[in-house]
Amino acid sequence: MLKTQFTSLLEAGVDEAGRGCLAGPVTAAVVILPLGVKLPQINDSKILTEKKRYDLRSQIEKCAIDFQVAHVYQDEIDKINILNASIKAMHLAIKKLKKKPQYIIVDGNRFYPYEEVPYKCIIKGDGKYQNIAAASILAKTYRDDYMRKIIHDFPEYGWNKNKGYPTLSHRKAIEKYGITEHHRNSFKLLS
Repeated sequence: MLKTQFTSLLEAGVDEAGRGCLAGPVTAAVVILPLGVKLPQINDSKILTEKKRYDLRSQIEKCAIDFQVAHVYQDEIDKINILNASIKAMHLAIKKLKKKPQYIIVDGNRFYPYEEVPYKCIIKGDGKYQNIAAASILAKTYRDDYMRKIIHDFPEYGWNKNKGYPTLSHRKAIEKYGITEHHRNSFKLLS
């Protein structure tokens, strides 16, 4: 069972999805859960099945004090790099919150201060704290929803299965058909 929170303050857990993709946005989510809430099935989105992620998403959204999701798209990623785009997406999600957090915990080892709110970066935080794991699940499912929407315009890239990640079939499709407006030009698209 993951820890409920890092502090006893109104705490926001933050994570992103899609950092390593060749196409589509990087998506960040922020979740504020009630103090002491226990969601026993919640975990790092990468170790959950797709069905479990979507089941948990509705539970998270029902019980959260507040949550938000934000995308930063490929053109911006190409301009400012993936690290800055990831942090920008996190800041955009936090800015959309109706309740201002008193503390922020972020999955990973890099973050830029958001206003005057104290924060802590926690490596593998999505496997340690419920609010970061919840953010991980929302970021992943909302990004997957976006990739499913754009697959209709570009079915040959298999985004319904690979979600834009650098799979062999995705790279072969790039070789055969070229790149789309959704591809990140600053990434190494061919192996």
